[in-house]
Amino acid sequence: MAMSPDDYRESLSALLPQGLAWPREPESVLQRVLGSFGAGLAQVDAHGDALLAESWPRSSYALLADWERVTGLPDECSVQGGQTLEARRNAVAAKLAARGGQSPAYFIGIAAQYGHVDATITEFRARRYGRARNGQRFGGWGWQYVWQLNLPAQTVEQRNSNDPFGEHYQVWGDSPLECVINKLKPAHTRVFFTYGGV
Repeated sequence: MAMSPDDYRESLSALLPQGLAWPREPESVLQRVLGSFGAGLAQVDAHGDALLAESWPRSSYALLADWERVTGLPDECSVQGGQTLEARRNAVAAKLAARGGQSPAYFIGIAAQYGHVDATITEFRARRYGRARNGQRFGGWGWQYVWQLNLPAQTVEQRNSNDPFGEHYQVWGDSPLECVINKLKPAHTRVFFTYGGV
């Protein structure tokens, strides 16, 4: 907790030697000079306290641009210029806390962060002798590197008629989620997105 200017003035006054040349009355010229020093020291102390809040991105304000630079944000998957302060803070914190992974549970967790809590993953298999069962989906060898993220609901964003010329009236899908999944998926795989069930 930062000290007040009066606290600093009293501390500076306590360091002075004893005697008539060093008055202790608050209205004296010396004490007013020490009070002006105390105001500057209190301001530095307050900035030090504020710097503690900047050490964590969820409470950062002045250093948020530095946090974004360190984490590589905004990137091609984030909405540049349209994010709120809270959304920017959450993006930095999420990027710092992300551990990564290649399991279906990891990608289902990412979909849940984007509001698709009932998402599932379908993995395709290549046709192999002795492993196939009746009714099971088949594919060529290339299909062993393909998976599908099934999102439970169709996401439709309605547009306003006052939007600029060239804007679509409706946008289907969840392009930020698709961008993030395509960025984090294993490089040798391909992912398809389905909305509203399989």
